[in-house]
Amino acid sequence: MNLRGLENRTYQRIVRSAIILLLIGLTISGCTKKQVAVERLPVWVTTSEAVSQDVPVYIDNIGSCAARENVSIRPQVSGQITEINFTDGADLKKGDLLFTIDLRPYDAALKQAQASLAKSTSSLNLAKSSFERVKELLPTGAISKDGYDTKENAVVLAEAQVQSDQAAVQLAQVNLEYCFIHSPIDGRAGQRYVDVGNVVAANTGNDVAVLLVIQQIDPIYADFTIPEQDLELVRQEMTKGALKTYVRLPDVSDANAREGTLTFLDNAVQQETSTIKLRATLPNPDHYFWPGQFVHVRLVLSIEKGVVLVPSEAVQNSQNGQFVYVVKSDQTVEFRPVVAKRTLDGQTVVDGVQAKEVVVTDGHLRLVPGAKVQVKTSGKK
Repeated sequence: MNLRGLENRTYQRIVRSAIILLLIGLTISGCTKKQVAVERLPVWVTTSEAVSQDVPVYIDNIGSCAARENVSIRPQVSGQITEINFTDGADLKKGDLLFTIDLRPYDAALKQAQASLAKSTSSLNLAKSSFERVKELLPTGAISKDGYDTKENAVVLAEAQVQSDQAAVQLAQVNLEYCFIHSPIDGRAGQRYVDVGNVVAANTGNDVAVLLVIQQIDPIYADFTIPEQDLELVRQEMTKGALKTYVRLPDVSDANAREGTLTFLDNAVQQETSTIKLRATLPNPDHYFWPGQFVHVRLVLSIEKGVVLVPSEAVQNSQNGQFVYVVKSDQTVEFRPVVAKRTLDGQTVVDGVQAKEVVVTDGHLRLVPGAKVQVKTSGKK
């Protein structure tokens, strides 16, 4: 092969390599332009407008319901149960008859006491008549001073006997009344612990003597605790007036909470938990709440005026703190650091956003500062 042929072949290889490199460059350039074009497409997002409104400052905690009154019914006289005049779990009114104890021994005791009173009353009348006669004889000397004193003393003794018998009648009447056991409060009956025919004993001083427990559940208490560090704030707000509470069951939304009033603040901090006990009182006419039931209690301390709220999902977290994306008028987004204070029914109180500014609530992962966005409308995927 001569030198000229070698040079031609070398030249051809160089030309082919240059063409290949040019084609590769054009291909890469085309791909880059397509990628830039894709990146510059608007990002689909959902948005919401920040609002300004008055919001409550509150403390949330878990508590439990307690009956306003809890009464254990015990017998005050001994005897056999002859009647039960209610059903277990019934709603009772004050004065409703619950149990009847065999009243025959107490009726007989009352009649005996009444007979003794009648006898002593008759003796008193006789003693008084006799004394009236001797009083007329004393000035004439027809009766001695000793005889006069004896008649006078007989009247005093007869009066004392009458008073004793009157007390015995009253005691017998009370014991007879105790045979009829009535409800001392409005409330709901629990399960009774005795049946007809059982013999009960009075004044035993133990739980065995309890016949029934009645609980008043309208109104009802909601007991809860707050941390010790919140005590001073609560006390300050209490000086301004009664504080409201909102009580709900754990699986019920805040919108369906029921309003009550803070009525009790304990006089000591519980050392074991560094908490203090509080109690709210709330109406419960439909028996919606039940003693012993766990509830969510919100204690409202004050109302903060004109704060800015955004949907809680708009607030995102980064290594440098919390932020939101604010949609500007040119449909690009601004990275905005914020301070989230507290949440309220899915809304978050923030510093760093103005009312009526539009924030992104969904689509954050594809956003960067300055990115163009397209807001989803109803039905848009």
